[in-house]
Amino acid sequence: MAEQEFPGWHGTTIIGVKKGGEVVIAGDGQVSIGQTVIKGTARKVRRLSPGGFDVVAGFAGSTADAFTLLERLEAKLEATPGQLARASVELAKDWRTDKYLQKLEAMLIVTDGSEMLVITGAGDVLEPEHNVAAIGSGGNYALAAARGMYDSDRDAESVARDAMAIAADICVYTNGKLTVEKIKK
Repeated sequence: MAEQEFPGWHGTTIIGVKKGGEVVIAGDGQVSIGQTVIKGTARKVRRLSPGGFDVVAGFAGSTADAFTLLERLEAKLEATPGQLARASVELAKDWRTDKYLQKLEAMLIVTDGSEMLVITGAGDVLEPEHNVAAIGSGGNYALAAARGMYDSDRDAESVARDAMAIAADICVYTNGKLTVEKIKK
């Protein structure tokens, strides 16, 4: 039933890899509605600079919902400059309790270069245990691939790119046209 109500809920893969003093967030470019590819070059990874502090965010889910959440996150970051975790918790609280925001269907991976967090509409603000986080329909494929490569001599960007390539080969809602943002702290 939910699938018929929200046919576009499938799709996308976002990965964050923290390694060697940097964090890379990469996302594919495919936008799908149901089983139809609408666009192949969307930018689902964005750099935010509220109050002069750089933050990189990647999103999976409904595009309009994700943009609403990114705007709210920017406002929270402006209110708490340099405090990504606090701004993320405030966003998650609003997302869980506000009647309008509760209906939003998206997930975020955010980083300021030192912290990397996954934010969900269930009120979760999670820091990955193994310095790798992934969301979206191909997220589990990308996560498994990245964790398998993590202990090699590859840098964060190489791990993220190769994990995304593996996810794109497996998940029909993920393509290989990537947006990659890197941030150091």
